Amino acid sequence: MKTEAPERKQSTSFDPSDTQRIEISQPKEWAAGIPAVLSAYKNVTSKAGPLKGTRLLSDLNQIEGFDCPGCAWPDPLEKRATFEFCENGAKAVADEATTKRADATFFAQNSVDKMRGQSDRWLNDQGRLVQPMWLPEGASHYQPIEWSRAFEMIATQLNQLDTPDQAAFYTSGRTGNEAAFLYQLFVRKFGTNNLPDCSNMCHESSGVGLGETIGVGKGTVSLEDLEHAEAIFVFGQNPGTNHPRMLSSLQAAKRQGAKIIAINPLDETGLKRFKNPQEVSGVIGKGTALRDLYLPVKINGDVALLKGLCKSLIERDSHHQPVLDHEFIEQYCHGFDAFKADIEQTTWQAIEQGSGLTQAQIEQAADIACASQRTICCWAMGMTQHKNAVANIQLMTNFLMLQGNLGKPGAGVCPVRGHSNVQGDRTMGIWEKPAPAFLDALEKEFHFNPPRKDGVDAVETVHGMQKGEIKVLFALGGNFFRAMPDHQANDRGLSQCELTVQVSTKLNRSHLHTGKQGLILPALGRTEIDTQASGVQTITVENSMGVIQTSHGKIPPASELLKSEIDILAELAVHTLGDDPLDWLALRADYRLIRDHIANVIPGFERFNQRIDELGEFVLPNAVRDSRQFATATGKANFVVHEIADIDVPPGHLLMMTIRSHDQFNTTVYTNNDRYRGVHGTRKVLFINRLDIEELGLEAGQLVRIRSYWPNDKDTLREVSDFALVEYAIPRGCAAAYYPETNDLIPIDSVADKSNTPAYKSIVISLHA
Repeated sequence: MKTEAPERKQSTSFDPSDTQRIEISQPKEWAAGIPAVLSAYKNVTSKAGPLKGTRLLSDLNQIEGFDCPGCAWPDPLEKRATFEFCENGAKAVADEATTKRADATFFAQNSVDKMRGQSDRWLNDQGRLVQPMWLPEGASHYQPIEWSRAFEMIATQLNQLDTPDQAAFYTSGRTGNEAAFLYQLFVRKFGTNNLPDCSNMCHESSGVGLGETIGVGKGTVSLEDLEHAEAIFVFGQNPGTNHPRMLSSLQAAKRQGAKIIAINPLDETGLKRFKNPQEVSGVIGKGTALRDLYLPVKINGDVALLKGLCKSLIERDSHHQPVLDHEFIEQYCHGFDAFKADIEQTTWQAIEQGSGLTQAQIEQAADIACASQRTICCWAMGMTQHKNAVANIQLMTNFLMLQGNLGKPGAGVCPVRGHSNVQGDRTMGIWEKPAPAFLDALEKEFHFNPPRKDGVDAVETVHGMQKGEIKVLFALGGNFFRAMPDHQANDRGLSQCELTVQVSTKLNRSHLHTGKQGLILPALGRTEIDTQASGVQTITVENSMGVIQTSHGKIPPASELLKSEIDILAELAVHTLGDDPLDWLALRADYRLIRDHIANVIPGFERFNQRIDELGEFVLPNAVRDSRQFATATGKANFVVHEIADIDVPPGHLLMMTIRSHDQFNTTVYTNNDRYRGVHGTRKVLFINRLDIEELGLEAGQLVRIRSYWPNDKDTLREVSDFALVEYAIPRGCAAAYYPETNDLIPIDSVADKSNTPAYKSIVISLHA
């Protein structure tokens, strides 16, 4: 009987013209130092020019300067270094301040189909978007459009919908607090809570996990806490590449006597040794050794490892060693007896099998925990992007609770956010599941009835577009199409929309996968002076540790046609909401008025304008950190029982995770190199253990097709091709490849329980020559 071949899904991101000679070398043994300095200045001077570039770097992350558009690592509250930036921050600034322009002439010369054949790096390298562009239905090229006509088009399309829930409004973490607050206000006045954002793809699992266990969906530590901890457990994180300024804090902690434990399938360079370029020893010396212990946990083996750590602590305490903080557990915690029983029933055999580690290795980490009175757990995407990601976060929290490491100096949870204001966006109300108290405050302040029904997150937005239930997608920043998994599902959904709108600074792949009509609205960047009717404006952001900081643009806009995000949103509201009583144009004219509204709506922002005028920044209250108060269903910190995941990896298959290279920021690719991992000239590589290469009958350097395995998706063949095998120190049965090149291997339905975050880190694959 003849059967039809399964549909083949191929990656479309590879561009042969974007390659160079491929070189593979040994991974670096230290991070930063002179190479980081040279890379930073090369990027900023070559793209922005030496004078403008140098000026921008001197203003980056300073009190009267602008906040880094890169990661959300906090700046010191008091004394700051003269050069308060890292290599990746300099790259982000250079990328935004580039002198290249993607103008109307560029779009006239490049059709959408032609640009689809180019790489992500090529798209980004075309420079700043400088005027509104429109892709009419059936057209091959974008064409210029006046701002007023663009707003009329969006408003007409929105107001023609059968219900406001047929529109979704996406947000990236680049958006400042004032724009985020205005955005959610407009969306809710329009009548929906469809506010998916980049948190849905990254730290949503952290928010859900922490919310259930400790009642605060964000971190509970400060920079000072980090630098005075006695033990720091770093789970699933690569700070040398993704948060380089964190290395300075780890160095300070190390010099105070802290022990650092790195837990990750890859032994990342940034946690081995740090050469601080602002010190003599970082220039001519050996730098500072950071990690005291490295645990090469296998991919998604963290639940097993954490249960092992908890088991070791509980067993030691049972043998009359003062290990657990029984007073804290009794007074502040709920569910300990059930948790203890589950841990005691979990065998070391199951822990070793699930984690890929030996009991002896886990006991080494437990030795460090037992010797510490102040312990912090840090983590990033390596913990949040699995099917059981929420369990990862909750077991980390439970591990800390055993020794009372919440709500005291030098201890707590530290989820390290990626984008610069992703935390602030959520604080401002960018969330599809708003709290009733927040909606009540909005209603009181603005005298309207906000929608109460939950909206859709990022994954649900894709499902909604495919079903024809969402007809308009408005994206305030970001690269929604490229960042999400399953690009074919995204393309099908987007193509069915009546209109897609992208508010952007640079060209990306989301501009090439549109609805029947597409709009590009060019916005000011973080580095640029924002002048409105009342004068030059200031915006604010919230970093990973709950500090509100100001940001002041320093260079003229790339084009007279650029608008600030707040300007765009105010105009959109005026065109869409008709006779709304709120004076949106007054808010556009003076951002201080927006902050006055924020102060009335969101707890912790009282006297918002006065505080930033006086101090430039302030710390938000945190109930767990400040007073050991837990806003959970039980009123206490909750111990939660979780099973060790059993992932179906058939013989001859591997478990793969996606990672980022040293020369990229989220979906933005700067070069095809990864200096720390020793890869130059390509991003199409698969990191794999040497013994797995031999067992599969393959050779290092060989090009292979990567095929993913999904038992519930057997009718579809998901495959990417021409990936070179790179021998790497990674646990047996595991592999790693760069994001987003391998996103097509992940079905849109492969998500974390409860948080619905795409499971980018748990992909069962097979390799084919």
